[in-house]
Amino acid sequence: MTTHSDNAAAVNETVATLLNRRSIRKFKADPIDDDTRAVLETAAQHAASSQYLNDWSAIRISDPAIKAKFAEIGHQPYIAEAPLLYLFILDEQRNARIAERKGVDTSSPDWGLATSYRFTQAQNDAVLALHAMETAAYSLGLGCVILGSLLNDIPELIELCHLPKYTYPVLGLAIGKPDQEPALKPRMPRSMQFFENVYPSADESAALDGLEAFDETVHRYYDLRNTDRPVDAFSDQIAKVSTQDVSDKSLLDKAAAQGFHLEK
Repeated sequence: MTTHSDNAAAVNETVATLLNRRSIRKFKADPIDDDTRAVLETAAQHAASSQYLNDWSAIRISDPAIKAKFAEIGHQPYIAEAPLLYLFILDEQRNARIAERKGVDTSSPDWGLATSYRFTQAQNDAVLALHAMETAAYSLGLGCVILGSLLNDIPELIELCHLPKYTYPVLGLAIGKPDQEPALKPRMPRSMQFFENVYPSADESAALDGLEAFDETVHRYYDLRNTDRPVDAFSDQIAKVSTQDVSDKSLLDKAAAQGFHLEK
């Protein structure tokens, strides 16, 4: 296993796992045994949880027909081939049921678990749980890919998985034994992402020091990975994405349909 050479004295097995993280999109057909699956799911449960509300859940997708639909939604055939496939959701439905048992009127406009604050906190919790599962999987020699592409069709996901009121899809995670070994994707200089005490002002050029070199590194990385399809430098990718129309990805109407009030 290769690791970053800088600060080598501080790199232990856990750090090495994190530093060597890469997305795996091709898996061996070998199934994941029940004991390993239990370890992964338990690791996810041990992630941090805002106010200890445990307001996330994960749906394990084993039905080949649903897997195929997920692959269609994500426009990625390998999704259907993943030995383990999860949809992580933010989940206030369970807490609504618990509150109702204690006499709380969850239909009241004052009910606090359907607000934008709880929506974002529960979303954070789901991501933290997913990341814990992903890291545990890598530490066991497995490979993963996080599936933001499943959010291409949120209403379809909701229908496929029978997601009730007060739940919402966050991300997918595919896990399996790796059948590829892609190169590590470059990371930008730490000086561009880590700041001291305050965010740099726009006229501080130091915040973008190293951008040109990073552009070249990213361009070279993609050229080696896609020899028949050149990919733009990082700056050009950012400029392109920043002008794309994402109005169809708005959460407001879709979240409202699930009972959330993001205006609150």
